[in-house]
Amino acid sequence: MDIETELQRLVGSLADGESVYGRVTPAGVGAVAEEVHSLAVEAQQAWARYAVHGAQGPDSPAEIADALTETTGQRAVELMTYLSVDDLVFPGQLRRDRAHALRATERLVKLLGYESRWWTNIDDLSTGVRAWTPVTRQTFDGVVAGAGNGLVVTLLQVGED
Repeated sequence: MDIETELQRLVGSLADGESVYGRVTPAGVGAVAEEVHSLAVEAQQAWARYAVHGAQGPDSPAEIADALTETTGQRAVELMTYLSVDDLVFPGQLRRDRAHALRATERLVKLLGYESRWWTNIDDLSTGVRAWTPVTRQTFDGVVAGAGNGLVVTLLQVGED
């Protein structure tokens, strides 16, 4: 199995298609911000009926790039596991098995490569504190994106209360 196919499988096991979205795409110039923007647009369209009227968020890859901060592969594992398992809107409500998500994210980060670079909009996940800079028009969102081995991996969770 080639790396891209295995990454697709892993991302598919982390996303649920309802509020957690993921994809693997070939890397290009500006790829991370463009891929996060593209996935954010997809999620916003799917969640349009739940959005707060008049809600605003980043409208371009450049605005998305401003919302992202670089992080480590270790932190990417932690954050992707969180986005796959936990609910941003209702903390404590689990979406899937944490052990599976942890194994999948560890493998994903390893496959993307030692030289990969990671970004997120999440500042803090400590107990009772969840801070992030929005990448969508939804009330809640969290994203982790990584680039390496000629690929971009993106995992995004959106939600409304």
